Amino acid sequence: MSRSQRVFGQVIAVVMVGALSFVHQPAVVSGQAYAVYTDVVADNPHGELPGGFSTALTTDREELAAALAVVRAAGVAPERYATLTRQYWLTVGAENAGIDLDAWAPERGLEANLETVDKVYVNYLRLYGMHDGFWWTGMAGLAGMSFAAGFWDLDEVGGVLDVPGVHQAGTGIGEALGGVPWELAAQMPRDVRLLATAGPTLTRSDVDWYLHRLLIMQRNIFMDMVPMHEAYLAGGIPAVRELAAGGAYDDYVLEAWQRLDEGSPDGRSEALLRMASREQNQIIADQWDATAVGRGDFGRVLTYLTTVGGAPDIPGASTLGEFRPLTVRADVNGQQTALHTPLPAFNWADREPRWEYIEQDLVPAFRSLVRDRPAEAPGYLDVGFRPRAEQNRILARLPVFAGQMTTGWAIGPG
Repeated sequence: MSRSQRVFGQVIAVVMVGALSFVHQPAVVSGQAYAVYTDVVADNPHGELPGGFSTALTTDREELAAALAVVRAAGVAPERYATLTRQYWLTVGAENAGIDLDAWAPERGLEANLETVDKVYVNYLRLYGMHDGFWWTGMAGLAGMSFAAGFWDLDEVGGVLDVPGVHQAGTGIGEALGGVPWELAAQMPRDVRLLATAGPTLTRSDVDWYLHRLLIMQRNIFMDMVPMHEAYLAGGIPAVRELAAGGAYDDYVLEAWQRLDEGSPDGRSEALLRMASREQNQIIADQWDATAVGRGDFGRVLTYLTTVGGAPDIPGASTLGEFRPLTVRADVNGQQTALHTPLPAFNWADREPRWEYIEQDLVPAFRSLVRDRPAEAPGYLDVGFRPRAEQNRILARLPVFAGQMTTGWAIGPG
């Protein structure tokens, strides 16, 4: 091919990308056809809205790939087309997961998004099978079996307000408290007292609000984590660095990828921990904070209720109540007295105890499975998502769950 033919071909490619982008973009602000793809603001960085990171950019994978080819060929600095890169790898991940980004809208509620809820976790398990170092996606998929079950439980409980699990959880705890000396009952944390007093008054709109918050957080995690995994599968560390060039990913998570890339068990263990920290301490930490203080007292009621029912489907992991059971102490008739309960002594929405549980219990349990007992891992990870998740439903576990909440209360010397 002659030089003139090559130049002509490049011009045609630029014109075609410019024409395609005109359909989706505001007016071009530069004579350069690729200018609409540079310096794009990510106006949907946390997943509250349908679409990708930028609602102005298309979510068409082929068009984004063509645009990436043009800006790379033009020598544009990666930080200038960072939103384009993130949008592209997000569309790759969504397409591989069978998810329509433009239809994935948390504000439409759980029923409209329920199929997507499942696809998110199925996709994490798919990614785990794509690379033997993708430990975080394996853990996210297994934990998702419990999380998805919680979505279904909340939806059905919200529709039938006298279903045990919300109202009766509150009244059951209230009855248990009614049988202990007032000095001990007065020492109960605010979350427990709210569950006992406000829990029985929850309405459908309260539950819908909470489900909306959870749907946003699920989308936010997918949007942040899946593009990195897809980029690494396609291009290794260089592709991850290009993705991170705009500053959306910091050195902490880039080092996680470097450790994963080493291929050693220690490196992958460190990557698992760092990615878990990225998820909980950076991506959704602010959203949990806002949820806990939202909807009056019901933010605390609902976040604590799901803490009480929290039982991740990871072998060896504790329930949240087992990890840190609640004990209160008080002087009763001149004697130091302790009340031991089956309730968790913390709320999952609170940053420090949430991370302590993940770092000290959840991550070690999953790491032990995939690193120390790899022959057992397929029995947990290569399973049908929906049937396994159904087993984790509070409604399916109700007899055991109700027993845990109303028994196991013991008063003894303090």
